[in-house]
Amino acid sequence: MAETGTALPKGPLSGLRILEMGHFIAAPFCTRILGDLGAEIIKVESPGAGDPVRTWGRRVDGKSVWWSVHGRNKKSVTLNLKNPKGVAVARKLIGEVDAVVENYRPGQLERWGLGDAVIEDLNPGCIVVHVSGYGQTGPGRDRAAFGVIGEAVGGLRHLTGYPDGMSPLPPSRTGVSLGDMVAGMYAAIGLLSALYDRQARNATKGRSVDVALTEAVFSLLEGCLPEYGLLGEVRAPAGGALPVSAPSNAYPSADGRWVIIAANSDALYRRLMQVINRPDIAADENFKTNPGRVARMAELDEAIGQWTRTLPAKQAEQILAEADIPSTLIYTIEDCAADPQFLARDMIVPVNDPNFGETLHPGIIPKMSGADPGGITWSGPDVGAHTDSVLAELLHMSREEIEILRTEGAL
Repeated sequence: MAETGTALPKGPLSGLRILEMGHFIAAPFCTRILGDLGAEIIKVESPGAGDPVRTWGRRVDGKSVWWSVHGRNKKSVTLNLKNPKGVAVARKLIGEVDAVVENYRPGQLERWGLGDAVIEDLNPGCIVVHVSGYGQTGPGRDRAAFGVIGEAVGGLRHLTGYPDGMSPLPPSRTGVSLGDMVAGMYAAIGLLSALYDRQARNATKGRSVDVALTEAVFSLLEGCLPEYGLLGEVRAPAGGALPVSAPSNAYPSADGRWVIIAANSDALYRRLMQVINRPDIAADENFKTNPGRVARMAELDEAIGQWTRTLPAKQAEQILAEADIPSTLIYTIEDCAADPQFLARDMIVPVNDPNFGETLHPGIIPKMSGADPGGITWSGPDVGAHTDSVLAELLHMSREEIEILRTEGAL
């Protein structure tokens, strides 16, 4: 099998080696972030089909376009973890890495003979990052979960609906696997925190990091919990509005698009009223402070919408920008790809994918000063594209040893 990408991406995490034993989204998203910043990511996949995400989304010639991004900067190694010899290879790899990141059901690594105690014995300094639906402990730890479950249990899905009586439809999902990706970000933070702790204390033992999808989403809920704890209030869905500040909503344009306007300070509000030619509202004592505007939000939004409906969205956006009022069209991915700010900051990156030719990837976040800030060295590789090179270079296996393992169904 032809090798895909061997030169590691350079970045602030160069020299950090991570074994990814994950699938679907959360753990792989964590390692993608770290790989973009220069960490060496060795991704373990099952022989044959590999990570199920390889079949998700739009495909060209049977290959997932999404995988080009999802698997970038990673070395793909196939191991059959139902085969004792495949597990033996995994144990050897664990001995050569700084961290293991996984997102199987709690207890799965133990069933393969690769639990925390085993990893500590093999590599005492290794950091182990677990990402799961409900966490590694508690009465819900064994429940099945994906990102949408985390978004529902974490309270976010309730807030993505419409106010009572506005629509019979259920609350909408966010359009991407937000719960998985937020959990992946926390996993990256946890891994780097444990790494810093290990180095700062000059410790010989690494930490175990436990990230739950439900908790990752729950942590995003701003003031919802203290509002409930102190006042007994349950924050309700608000549709496109910001329920604690006004005006801040999505307003219709003459050409059927939506314009976000966030004039939610007293000075911005007064400036907006000048723009839409409503000095009468600006002079009304009921609207001069934010609490007053929130109390009469529907009336205020209707006045703003009367103005936006008379203009094409881009013209409304231009007028608002010239008045220095925070505002924007709601972007589609087409808008994002053409946005001059994204382009200027290298967030739209042409990448040569061997399977598709030139395609577009989102750029690296965060941006960093200095040399080697991170980058995209290769797109998502084919299943097992790096099996031979990793086993040969890292574990010093001969070609004959690798072929025997393959013949025995371990790879």
